[in-house]
Amino acid sequence: MTTTDSPPRLTRLTFHGPLSEARARRLVASLAANRPATVLDIGCGWGELLLRVLDAAPGATGTGIDINAEDLARGRALAGERGLDGRVAFVEESALGSTRGPADLVLCVGSSQALCDPDGPHDVTAALRELRRLVAPGGRVLLGEGFWQRVPTPDELARMWPGAREDDHQPLGALVDAAVAAGFRPAWIETADRNEWEQFESGYRHDVEVWLAANPGHPDAAETRARVDRQRTSWLTGYRDVLGMAYLTLVPVA
Repeated sequence: MTTTDSPPRLTRLTFHGPLSEARARRLVASLAANRPATVLDIGCGWGELLLRVLDAAPGATGTGIDINAEDLARGRALAGERGLDGRVAFVEESALGSTRGPADLVLCVGSSQALCDPDGPHDVTAALRELRRLVAPGGRVLLGEGFWQRVPTPDELARMWPGAREDDHQPLGALVDAAVAAGFRPAWIETADRNEWEQFESGYRHDVEVWLAANPGHPDAAETRARVDRQRTSWLTGYRDVLGMAYLTLVPVA
Protein backbone atom coordinates (compact mmCIF):
# COMPACT_ATOMS: atom_id res chain seq x y z
CA MET A 1 0.00 0.00 0.00
CA THR A 2 1.31 3.44 -0.94
CA THR A 3 0.54 6.89 0.40
CA THR A 4 1.12 10.44 -0.78
CA ASP A 5 2.27 11.70 2.60
CA SER A 6 5.79 12.87 3.25
CA PRO A 7 7.95 10.46 5.25
CA PRO A 8 7.79 10.67 9.05
CA ARG A 9 10.82 12.24 10.69
CA LEU A 10 13.20 10.40 13.01
CA THR A 11 10.58 8.34 14.82
CA ARG A 12 13.08 5.51 15.38
CA LEU A 13 15.54 7.72 17.26
CA THR A 14 15.34 8.29 21.01
CA PHE A 15 18.43 10.53 20.95
CA HIS A 16 19.67 12.58 18.02
CA GLY A 17 23.13 11.02 18.12
CA PRO A 18 25.05 7.79 18.77
CA LEU A 19 23.95 7.34 22.37
CA SER A 20 22.69 4.06 23.80
CA GLU A 21 20.14 3.68 26.55
CA ALA A 22 22.79 2.22 28.86
CA ARG A 23 25.18 5.12 28.36
CA ALA A 24 22.37 7.65 28.69
CA ARG A 25 21.30 6.15 32.04
CA ARG A 26 24.87 6.36 33.37
CA LEU A 27 25.33 9.94 32.20
CA VAL A 28 21.99 11.08 33.60
CA ALA A 29 22.67 9.47 36.99
CA SER A 30 26.11 11.06 37.19
CA LEU A 31 24.91 14.52 36.16
CA ALA A 32 21.88 14.45 38.45
CA ALA A 33 24.09 13.45 41.39
CA ASN A 34 25.52 16.98 41.35
CA ARG A 35 21.98 18.22 42.15
CA PRO A 36 21.62 20.91 39.49
CA ALA A 37 18.85 23.41 40.10
CA THR A 38 18.99 24.77 36.55
CA VAL A 39 19.71 22.95 33.30
CA LEU A 40 20.40 24.54 29.91
CA ASP A 41 20.38 22.40 26.77
CA ILE A 42 22.09 23.95 23.74
CA GLY A 43 20.75 22.68 20.40
CA CYS A 44 18.35 20.51 22.35
CA GLY A 45 16.29 19.04 19.51
CA TRP A 46 13.40 17.31 21.28
CA GLY A 47 15.34 17.36 24.55
CA GLU A 48 15.29 13.69 25.52
CA LEU A 49 18.44 13.96 27.62
CA LEU A 50 17.26 17.22 29.19
CA LEU A 51 13.94 15.64 30.20
CA ARG A 52 15.67 12.63 31.72
CA VAL A 53 17.95 14.82 33.79
CA LEU A 54 14.98 16.82 35.07
CA ASP A 55 13.18 13.61 35.95
CA ALA A 56 16.25 12.45 37.90
CA ALA A 57 16.79 15.82 39.62
CA PRO A 58 13.54 16.67 41.43
CA GLY A 59 12.88 20.40 41.58
CA ALA A 60 15.31 21.29 38.81
CA THR A 61 14.08 23.48 35.96
CA GLY A 62 15.35 23.39 32.41
CA THR A 63 15.51 25.36 29.19
CA GLY A 64 16.09 23.83 25.78
CA ILE A 65 17.22 26.05 22.91
CA ASP A 66 16.97 25.07 19.26
CA ILE A 67 15.99 26.56 15.91
CA ASN A 68 13.96 23.55 14.70
CA ALA A 69 10.32 24.19 15.54
CA GLU A 70 9.26 20.62 14.76
CA ASP A 71 11.76 19.14 17.20
CA LEU A 72 10.80 21.67 19.88
CA ALA A 73 7.13 20.75 19.49
CA ARG A 74 8.05 17.10 19.96
CA GLY A 75 9.95 18.04 23.12
CA ARG A 76 6.96 19.93 24.53
CA ALA A 77 4.72 16.94 23.84
CA LEU A 78 7.16 14.58 25.58
CA ALA A 79 7.38 16.93 28.57
CA GLY A 80 3.60 16.96 28.85
CA GLU A 81 3.40 13.17 28.68
CA ARG A 82 5.93 12.88 31.53
CA GLY A 83 4.45 15.59 33.74
CA LEU A 84 7.50 17.81 33.27
CA ASP A 85 5.92 20.61 31.25
CA GLY A 86 5.80 22.90 34.29
CA ARG A 87 9.56 22.57 34.79
CA VAL A 88 10.91 22.97 31.26
CA ALA A 89 10.72 25.52 28.46
CA PHE A 90 11.57 24.75 24.83
CA VAL A 91 12.59 27.97 23.11
CA GLU A 92 13.03 28.59 19.39
CA GLU A 93 16.09 30.83 19.17
CA SER A 94 19.77 30.89 18.31
CA ALA A 95 22.15 29.82 21.07
CA LEU A 96 24.93 32.10 19.84
CA GLY A 97 25.55 34.76 22.48
CA SER A 98 22.78 33.33 24.67
CA THR A 99 21.97 35.17 27.89
CA ARG A 100 20.18 32.17 29.41
CA GLY A 101 23.14 31.20 31.59
CA PRO A 102 24.71 30.66 33.92
CA ALA A 103 23.15 27.25 34.59
CA ASP A 104 24.23 24.54 37.01
CA LEU A 105 24.30 22.01 34.17
CA VAL A 106 24.81 22.79 30.49
CA LEU A 107 24.16 20.09 27.91
CA CYS A 108 25.68 20.48 24.45
CA VAL A 109 25.48 17.13 22.72
CA GLY A 110 26.28 17.09 19.03
CA SER A 111 25.42 20.77 18.77
CA SER A 112 28.53 22.84 19.42
CA GLN A 113 28.03 24.38 15.98
CA ALA A 114 25.13 26.33 17.56
CA LEU A 115 27.73 28.27 19.56
CA CYS A 116 29.89 29.14 16.53
CA ASP A 117 29.71 31.96 13.99
CA PRO A 118 27.34 30.60 11.31
CA ASP A 119 29.36 32.37 8.62
CA GLY A 120 32.66 30.81 9.70
CA PRO A 121 34.09 27.31 10.10
CA HIS A 122 33.18 25.06 13.00
CA ASP A 123 35.32 26.28 15.91
CA VAL A 124 35.19 23.97 18.92
CA THR A 125 37.51 26.30 20.84
CA ALA A 126 35.00 29.14 20.50
CA ALA A 127 32.19 26.79 21.53
CA LEU A 128 34.11 25.73 24.63
CA ARG A 129 34.63 29.38 25.61
CA GLU A 130 30.88 29.91 25.32
CA LEU A 131 30.15 26.83 27.42
CA ARG A 132 32.57 28.10 30.08
CA ARG A 133 30.61 31.38 30.13
CA LEU A 134 27.25 29.64 30.37
CA VAL A 135 28.01 27.24 33.25
CA ALA A 136 27.70 28.34 36.86
CA PRO A 137 30.57 27.95 39.35
CA GLY A 138 30.66 24.38 40.64
CA GLY A 139 28.44 23.24 37.79
CA ARG A 140 28.93 20.71 35.03
CA VAL A 141 28.99 20.68 31.24
CA LEU A 142 28.21 17.59 29.20
CA LEU A 143 29.82 18.07 25.80
CA GLY A 144 29.08 15.53 23.09
CA GLU A 145 31.58 16.32 20.34
CA GLY A 146 32.89 14.65 17.23
CA PHE A 147 36.57 13.73 16.99
CA TRP A 148 38.78 11.90 14.53
CA GLN A 149 39.55 8.37 15.65
CA ARG A 150 42.35 8.62 13.11
CA VAL A 151 43.22 11.31 10.60
CA PRO A 152 41.08 10.69 7.49
CA THR A 153 42.71 10.22 4.13
CA PRO A 154 41.95 12.66 1.28
CA ASP A 155 39.80 9.96 -0.38
CA GLU A 156 37.80 9.42 2.82
CA LEU A 157 37.27 13.17 3.22
CA ALA A 158 36.02 13.37 -0.35
CA ARG A 159 33.40 10.72 0.44
CA MET A 160 32.14 12.42 3.63
CA TRP A 161 29.78 15.38 3.87
CA PRO A 162 30.14 18.15 1.26
CA GLY A 163 33.22 20.27 1.91
CA ALA A 164 34.59 17.93 4.63
CA ARG A 165 38.05 19.01 5.81
CA GLU A 166 40.69 17.52 8.06
CA ASP A 167 40.32 20.45 10.46
CA ASP A 168 36.57 19.89 10.88
CA HIS A 169 37.47 17.80 13.93
CA GLN A 170 40.43 17.07 16.19
CA PRO A 171 41.84 13.85 17.67
CA LEU A 172 40.42 13.04 21.09
CA GLY A 173 43.54 14.17 22.93
CA ALA A 174 43.52 17.56 21.24
CA LEU A 175 39.80 17.96 21.96
CA VAL A 176 40.33 17.32 25.68
CA ASP A 177 43.32 19.67 25.69
CA ALA A 178 41.10 22.38 24.15
CA ALA A 179 38.59 21.88 26.97
CA VAL A 180 41.36 22.28 29.55
CA ALA A 181 42.63 25.43 27.82
CA ALA A 182 39.08 26.85 27.93
CA GLY A 183 38.99 26.58 31.73
CA PHE A 184 37.67 23.08 32.42
CA ARG A 185 38.87 19.89 34.02
CA PRO A 186 37.68 16.70 32.28
CA ALA A 187 35.96 14.78 35.08
CA TRP A 188 34.90 11.93 32.80
CA ILE A 189 35.79 10.91 29.23
CA GLU A 190 33.96 8.27 27.22
CA THR A 191 33.25 7.61 23.55
CA ALA A 192 30.47 6.06 21.49
CA ASP A 193 31.05 2.53 20.23
CA ARG A 194 30.35 1.10 16.78
CA ASN A 195 26.98 -0.34 17.80
CA GLU A 196 25.80 3.10 18.98
CA TRP A 197 26.85 4.59 15.66
CA GLU A 198 25.09 1.88 13.68
CA GLN A 199 21.89 2.26 15.69
CA PHE A 200 21.98 6.01 15.12
CA GLU A 201 22.84 5.93 11.42
CA SER A 202 20.25 3.27 10.61
CA GLY A 203 17.62 4.92 12.79
CA TYR A 204 18.30 8.29 11.17
CA ARG A 205 17.31 6.95 7.74
CA HIS A 206 14.85 4.20 8.67
CA ASP A 207 11.62 6.16 8.24
CA VAL A 208 12.65 7.59 4.88
CA GLU A 209 13.88 4.25 3.53
CA VAL A 210 10.60 2.52 4.40
CA TRP A 211 8.65 5.42 2.89
CA LEU A 212 10.68 5.27 -0.33
CA ALA A 213 10.04 1.55 -0.66
CA ALA A 214 6.29 2.15 -0.34
CA ASN A 215 6.17 5.28 -2.50
CA PRO A 216 8.58 4.85 -5.44
CA GLY A 217 6.46 7.02 -7.72
CA HIS A 218 5.87 9.90 -5.32
CA PRO A 219 6.75 13.31 -6.81
CA ASP A 220 9.38 13.80 -4.07
CA ALA A 221 10.79 10.28 -4.27
CA ALA A 222 13.67 10.88 -6.71
CA GLU A 223 15.07 13.85 -4.80
CA THR A 224 14.57 12.12 -1.45
CA ARG A 225 16.20 8.91 -2.70
CA ALA A 226 19.24 10.78 -4.00
CA ARG A 227 19.65 12.65 -0.69
CA VAL A 228 19.37 9.52 1.45
CA ASP A 229 21.69 7.55 -0.82
CA ARG A 230 24.31 10.30 -0.47
CA GLN A 231 23.95 10.27 3.32
CA ARG A 232 24.28 6.50 3.59
CA THR A 233 27.27 6.37 1.25
CA SER A 234 28.93 9.20 3.15
CA TRP A 235 28.75 7.13 6.32
CA LEU A 236 29.64 3.71 4.92
CA THR A 237 32.51 4.76 2.65
CA GLY A 238 33.60 7.98 4.35
CA TYR A 239 33.41 8.50 8.12
CA ARG A 240 32.49 5.04 9.44
CA ASP A 241 35.17 4.05 12.00
CA VAL A 242 36.91 7.39 11.34
CA LEU A 243 34.61 9.89 13.05
CA GLY A 244 34.02 9.29 16.75
CA MET A 245 31.75 10.89 19.32
CA ALA A 246 33.16 11.85 22.70
CA TYR A 247 31.05 12.48 25.78
CA LEU A 248 33.03 14.76 28.08
CA THR A 249 31.82 15.70 31.55
CA LEU A 250 33.58 19.00 32.22
CA VAL A 251 33.97 20.88 35.51
CA PRO A 252 34.76 24.62 35.37
CA VAL A 253 37.94 25.70 37.11
CA ALA A 254 37.21 28.16 39.92
